[in-house]
Amino acid sequence: MDETEFWKIVDAAREDAEGDAEEQADLLVERLTRLDPDSVLDYARHFEARYNRAYLWDLWGAAAVLFDGAGEEVFDSFRCWLIGQGREVYEGAVHDPDALAELLDDFDVEIDGDGEEIGFAADEAYEALTGAETPDLGIPMPGGEPLGTPLDLADDAALAARFPRLWERFGAG
Repeated sequence: MDETEFWKIVDAAREDAEGDAEEQADLLVERLTRLDPDSVLDYARHFEARYNRAYLWDLWGAAAVLFDGAGEEVFDSFRCWLIGQGREVYEGAVHDPDALAELLDDFDVEIDGDGEEIGFAADEAYEALTGAETPDLGIPMPGGEPLGTPLDLADDAALAARFPRLWERFGAG
């Protein structure tokens, strides 16, 4: 599976789920179980690589703006959700997290940003196909601190200064 095929699966599930992350996760599992186990592992590798790539201070800060605070679990779930938003939103946010102000039509903390189940879709599909847990994908986990310049995620002034467009649209207020 190449990167284009990976994003086609993500996009199709997102469009069919109409923004519902839980439904999107279910649709991903359904679609992935139509593939062979090796293709599911390829999908999982693409997902994991993007999940790790999004381990950035600036994305954590953007999540803190959107959620009015974001601990580690929220940030982990947010990164899964961000991948689930598709290539354009994901790449735009990784390149410039403040661009989420334009990339997102809306953001409701009650229904958006929680993509934990999206992150487990490949594992569920692989187990359904093989009866076994997903093996080690051979992708190193990021160690320690996120990449980039650290910031105080509880400092509204610092968040507003670092993400002016996102803060104006979604910040605490």
